[in-house]
Amino acid sequence: MSRLYDTIEPNVIDEKMLQKAVEEQGPQEELGQLAKREGIDYKDVTELQLDFRNILKIDNLWQFVNLTKLQLDNNIIEKIEALDSLVHLIWLDLSFNNIEVIEGLEALVKLQDLSLYNNRISKIENLDTLQELQVFSIGNNNLTALENVVYLRQFKNLRTLNLTGNPVCENEQYSMFIAAHLPDLVYLDFRLVDENTRELADIKYQYVIDELKQGEAQALAKLVEEQAKQKELEHHKAAYVEYLNGPFLFESMYAEDTEAAKLAYLPGMADFKFVLICENLFAYGLKEHEKREAEVSTFYECLQEAIQDSQQQSTKIILDFENDSQGIADSKLVKYNEDITQLSDMLMTLEMQTVDQLEVRGRSNATVLCFLTFFHTMAQCRDLENHHHEKLLEIAITTLEKIVKSEFDEEMPDDVRLLFVDKDTIVNAVNASHDIHLLKIDNREDDIITKANSWSSSVHKNELSRNRNRVREINQYIDHLQEELDNMERSSDSLLEAGY
Repeated sequence: MSRLYDTIEPNVIDEKMLQKAVEEQGPQEELGQLAKREGIDYKDVTELQLDFRNILKIDNLWQFVNLTKLQLDNNIIEKIEALDSLVHLIWLDLSFNNIEVIEGLEALVKLQDLSLYNNRISKIENLDTLQELQVFSIGNNNLTALENVVYLRQFKNLRTLNLTGNPVCENEQYSMFIAAHLPDLVYLDFRLVDENTRELADIKYQYVIDELKQGEAQALAKLVEEQAKQKELEHHKAAYVEYLNGPFLFESMYAEDTEAAKLAYLPGMADFKFVLICENLFAYGLKEHEKREAEVSTFYECLQEAIQDSQQQSTKIILDFENDSQGIADSKLVKYNEDITQLSDMLMTLEMQTVDQLEVRGRSNATVLCFLTFFHTMAQCRDLENHHHEKLLEIAITTLEKIVKSEFDEEMPDDVRLLFVDKDTIVNAVNASHDIHLLKIDNREDDIITKANSWSSSVHKNELSRNRNRVREINQYIDHLQEELDNMERSSDSLLEAGY
């Protein structure tokens, strides 16, 4: 199966090869000639044929973003790569190459027909995203295990499969195994899967398939659950309250606090928990997010209304101007120049009015322009931590005094007793723990505020971009009118010089 290329010159897909391929394979000969004379935008190419070119490495295909069919067969390719930009690809032929591993196809989610015939592949893998796959040819490879076929059960649209020429085909159970495990398959190895084989396969592998279906159902249920959790988490992140509906913040405060576990042994020291406050903050954040989403929707409705109103007025002004300027006489050239300036001022004024309207409407929605912070609730967390710190410090000093006076009879681990050698040691330990807790609270508050401010800035950034584009359009139109005026003046001067 190996392709000996010590006597040939391996190639990489480069600009020269691509240009030649496009020129040679236009749908019609005249299209190829046009490409040769004037060049062609690779974005317009939907089919590309690069077979029999001794290609060793796939590269430089990123410009063919609208490609639907790609032929790379009969080359010496060893690795599937550099195909990520070809997201519209439907048909891909990589047959008769030296590929050993199926990889690099994750982005080709629209792929329906894939040929890896005559390569060196020993395992069917890394095709999970290709859920549209209908035709799969992987004959003449090194597939030895029937279990490879089980992987293909996930492709519900697969109707044609070619495995001929693989060692696995020599297994006496080959046809029945595939018929049982791929019940929707229509063609196997270029032949129709007959109903008799399918019925016998169903009987023979009934218990195996039932068990397999049960496992798949459990896996699917787990996947659905994980996706639901991920969707829920994304919703929480959008509200800036992820992981606040439980003890996460509390646990993170103690994760880096080496003294916390020791100090917990102090008598009379109840568990320090402020999970309830975090859960209140979580509920508050979700409520504010819902309110903010509603206000954002209203804001963009106002935005579209203002833009449409401005565009309608601008269109009318431009049409009136162009109608008035038809057949303009030489004596009116100066007036025409003044009209252009007036038109520019009017269009710019309309755009500025649009911006002003949006700013007024935006300011009426406090959540849109200034997200409500969580200062009050986070302050409660800090107050609770401070109270805990004071109580802990009081208990620690009292315990130290009892130890010094030999009045402390309760059991205490040795590493905890080491903190009570003197007052400075125990006070430093308690203060260090307190500082870690406050830092965690501050960091989380900063994270919430940063995300909220970033979101608010993005709203303004989008409107700023729209405004700049509109101003650019106006300037381009005015430049065009000014150029026409200059041409008319030059024509007028030429006529005068000619004696007309």
